Amino acid sequence: MITVFEVANIRCGGCANTITKALKEAGFQEISVDLTCEPRKVTVDLLDDAQSAQVKAILRSLGYPLTGDEEGAIDNATLKLKSFVSCAVGKFSTDTESD
Repeated sequence: MITVFEVANIRCGGCANTITKALKEAGFQEISVDLTCEPRKVTVDLLDDAQSAQVKAILRSLGYPLTGDEEGAIDNATLKLKSFVSCAVGKFSTDTESD
């Protein structure tokens, strides 16, 4: 089943690359990240509801929580910092893979 997640902290192609790579490494095949809308959307083809929880956990671990997730100020700052690092890694991976 195609599931769309509205995700915070996604800014660019580096973020999208990091998310796509992490989800593919977890075994998901059909993944797309829409950078043209706000909030940003991550679409994943899931087999069941248990996989939805797995996708949410992966996104959050990278610093990309779902929009509307309740976060305290410290947690929010931590997630933004994680997303900056994930973004940089995604940009670096894209640059080095094309060489």
